[in-house]
Amino acid sequence: MTGTAPVRVLLADDEHLIRGALAALLSLEDDITVVAQAGSGPEALAMARAHRPDIAVLDLQMPGKDGIEVATELRLLLPDCRCMIVTGHGRPGYLKRALEVGVRGFLPKTVSAADLAGIIRTVRAGGRYVDPELAADAISAGETPLTPRETDVLELAADGTPIAEIARRAGLSQGTVRNYLSSAATKLGAENRHAAVRIAREHGWI
Repeated sequence: MTGTAPVRVLLADDEHLIRGALAALLSLEDDITVVAQAGSGPEALAMARAHRPDIAVLDLQMPGKDGIEVATELRLLLPDCRCMIVTGHGRPGYLKRALEVGVRGFLPKTVSAADLAGIIRTVRAGGRYVDPELAADAISAGETPLTPRETDVLELAADGTPIAEIARRAGLSQGTVRNYLSSAATKLGAENRHAAVRIAREHGWI
């Protein structure tokens, strides 16, 4: 893209190895420059303020704030910055939330660096990209009755993690975690959190 300024990209992912590999691969593209990297939601916002990227490529699940929360704030903070969500957890509810807050790209972490570069160009040009499989899953799963926070907590509980550990990971009190789990179980008609996890998984909600 001779004569055109490179697309300025912020990469935010709490997995350092993945973030570093993506940055290295994207740096091979003549028309893309990774201007900043972040390992958490708050750091992503700070880096965005400092570097004012054209595109923010955000991991869905990060410490502090998730990718959708970051995208929501960036929409107000930097209206010209377009956001993309990259996720290893393509839950239908998150796709819906992402589109509602103006996210322009929603794709799995399995995407190749070459495809990611192409999607970045598409989004920078004003287009939108949603991974077809994630979109199909969202349509087939239907509407989730769970709130985003209930979904987060239920997923953290999926492997039998103790309440105290769920609370630490989610940044919540143990009482709040219990309330979310109880609410989720009630909405799903489950007798306990383990049954709630099973039902939510069957519907593709976690």
